[in-house]
Amino acid sequence: MKTVILKDGTPVPAVGQGTWFMGEKPSRRKDEIAALRWGIENGMNLIDTAEMYGDGASEELVGEAIAPYEREKLFLVSKVYPWNAGRAHIFRSCEDSLKRLGTSYLDMYLLHWRGSVPLHETVECMEELVSNGLIRRWGVSNLDYDDMEELYDIHNGDHCQTDQVLYHLGSRGTERKLQPWLKQHDIPLMAYCHWPRSEV
Repeated sequence: MKTVILKDGTPVPAVGQGTWFMGEKPSRRKDEIAALRWGIENGMNLIDTAEMYGDGASEELVGEAIAPYEREKLFLVSKVYPWNAGRAHIFRSCEDSLKRLGTSYLDMYLLHWRGSVPLHETVECMEELVSNGLIRRWGVSNLDYDDMEELYDIHNGDHCQTDQVLYHLGSRGTERKLQPWLKQHDIPLMAYCHWPRSEV
């Protein structure tokens, strides 16, 4: 499996597993768990989830899927709602995600998208979560060029390890300004894509 090196020197698989919409239908649970385990056993040990996905149901599903595996061999990513990304709520949100996942730490914690909480407050809280051992590192999601410029003007903003953004053959806008900026600052882009939700 090809790897990508994060700013802190950590290698992660170039292809990971996303879990949006997973865990929402009991009839699919067995197949979804099997799919995640197949991925892990074939080198895709990076699993991305979020407190938003199924209001925590996705994290619970991931927790069940990863239970048989050695924790240190996995790279777990979760995301915090923007309105929970400040001092009033982020620590509880992170702890709730950890409980649903059945783990004591996250390998990466992302701000899901930008909201009204000031970026400097989110950065301060992320750094505290690192210091407390609840997360190993942090990043952002859905932040554009101007947002990243602002982030890097904040104390410890350069500790950001990734920006997870919509990027696929039909959506290539990040190639104009954001991707060159990320490359210049040695921040790997984490791409996601989506498609119309199936009710089949």
